[in-house]
Amino acid sequence: MEHLILVINPGSTSTKLAVYRDEKPVHITSLHHSAEELAPFRDIAEQKEFRQQVIIQWLEEVGVALESLTALVARGGLLAPIPGGTYRINVLMVSHMAEGRYGKHASNLGALIAFDLSRRLNLPAFIVDPVVVDELEPVARISGHPKLQRISIFHALNHKAIGKKAAALLGRPYEELNLIVAHLGGGISVGAHRRGRVVDVNQALSGEGPFSPERVGSLPTTALVNYFFDHNWTKAELMRQFVGRAGLVAHLGTNDSRAIVQRMREGDAQAQFYFGAMCYQIAKEIGRASTVLCGKVDQIVLTGGLAHSPELVAEVKPMVEFIAPVLVLPGENELEALALGALRVLRGEEKAKDYVLDQKEGR
Repeated sequence: MEHLILVINPGSTSTKLAVYRDEKPVHITSLHHSAEELAPFRDIAEQKEFRQQVIIQWLEEVGVALESLTALVARGGLLAPIPGGTYRINVLMVSHMAEGRYGKHASNLGALIAFDLSRRLNLPAFIVDPVVVDELEPVARISGHPKLQRISIFHALNHKAIGKKAAALLGRPYEELNLIVAHLGGGISVGAHRRGRVVDVNQALSGEGPFSPERVGSLPTTALVNYFFDHNWTKAELMRQFVGRAGLVAHLGTNDSRAIVQRMREGDAQAQFYFGAMCYQIAKEIGRASTVLCGKVDQIVLTGGLAHSPELVAEVKPMVEFIAPVLVLPGENELEALALGALRVLRGEEKAKDYVLDQKEGR
């Protein structure tokens, strides 16, 4: 049976959409939403009807009838921690995202819209590997303070999709491999994949680990405490300093790696130094991840938008290839990853999971 799948990936000011016929993209777009269009909405969840109508209008424009779809899949938003996989969108998931129980983010809209359309059309609707995927080993959660536990928030969708793609290239099942996947973008996450589970990874949402084009990375404790008290920041102000205004943009005034590389080519020593420092921290994080796998690593995979940069690959690769061969699979490929996650379930290659309450934690 042929499947026609609508893929929905909302961002803060855009909605990325695709229609896939099995593995093949038929239509792909990114619809921009102006500040004026979004101004009437006080809350992210209030944008649902607006964004849904924009999606329906786009489908009409490209000649795809709603009734011709066989499934919907959306990027997962902020939920309770869950293992990786494809999940059916259910009432509990929608209620958690609508109220922002675990955080408010534009990605929450995807499941709300997909669920609404799925009930109207009587079709299955899914999310795939949301950012809250949590497969950490218990020891990976421990910090040096009992009140401060490490958590798993990272680029799970691309990590898992790229892990499976690397496994296919190696001709082996993902569940049999030890991989280190480094997602390199506006945020950076480096995960140790042990036989199909991401057993350790830096918390990328707030910038733990290597600093990135716009996130702060792990910080020296004394300097952080002094910085906070010297400036008397509020929590919100401090987070704005560390997420969006930190990393390369703080050092060099831009988060555009292409512009930074051009400056390097023109002999800008400062650009070379800070870009090299970011690469150094990426390589160091890969080395840290290799210890989790006892050095038994089948492949290191560099992915994300920054992996398009030959300069970055040339900096990082020589520092880590003694651990394992390095494979470069650039880009995020989120729409494809979502479509393939749904397709595996529709074909019976994988079972869909259900989002349920965790009784131990009272969720």
